[in-house]
Amino acid sequence: MATFVLVPGFWLGAWAWREVTSALRAQGHEVHPMTLTGVAERHHLAGPEIGLETHTTDIVRLIEVEDLRDVLLVGHSGGGMPAAQAADRIPDRIARMIYVESGPLPDGVAQFDTMPPEEQQRLRAAIGTGHLLPPPAWEPAADPTNLAGLDEPTLALLRARATPQPLAAATDPVRRTGGRPVPTALVASTFPLSVVRQMIDEGHPFFTGLADGQLFELPTGHWPMLSEPKALTDVLDAAARA
Repeated sequence: MATFVLVPGFWLGAWAWREVTSALRAQGHEVHPMTLTGVAERHHLAGPEIGLETHTTDIVRLIEVEDLRDVLLVGHSGGGMPAAQAADRIPDRIARMIYVESGPLPDGVAQFDTMPPEEQQRLRAAIGTGHLLPPPAWEPAADPTNLAGLDEPTLALLRARATPQPLAAATDPVRRTGGRPVPTALVASTFPLSVVRQMIDEGHPFFTGLADGQLFELPTGHWPMLSEPKALTDVLDAAARA
């Protein structure tokens, strides 16, 4: 069976992977869900110095201290950036980098750069001189695509448990080492694979690293570990067996 390390996206901790973790373990896999520094139960560590490098080190140290090998490293959304950097640094320990609603951003690009200018401006105004990125309101009427599939109890859980994200994790640019690449996979939920394949063919910088990787379509919202945990478990299991 496979060894998984599960990295959550912004505002979430290891708790968001609970159902997927249990289901993968029931299938015989070894699973390590993570909480990155400054978020969830580690929110008290969210100082202005916490950024992408900190989160990359979190992942690398877990894998090295636990002496994990042939790891299927899963990065959801913004968690894909530190996961990709970690895979660059310890490629001999990574069997596959799996992006869930994420992608291999090129060197020098930050998560913040992928947002439309008006959204960047709105967030900057909300943050002010602070160092934390506030979570969304989790209101389906305002964000129906990303929140698709989440029932009211799950939305209530997100409102109660999501914590602000260290801002530098979003504004620090990705730094790729240019070392040995690892195999990749993508789980796309809010956009169809036909669009992904078109963007890959057109050389879009956010998807060029997936050209030779596995591609999986799981139609739901942006948080499939909460909206479709069984289906996501099945996809991750399939990736492990490929």
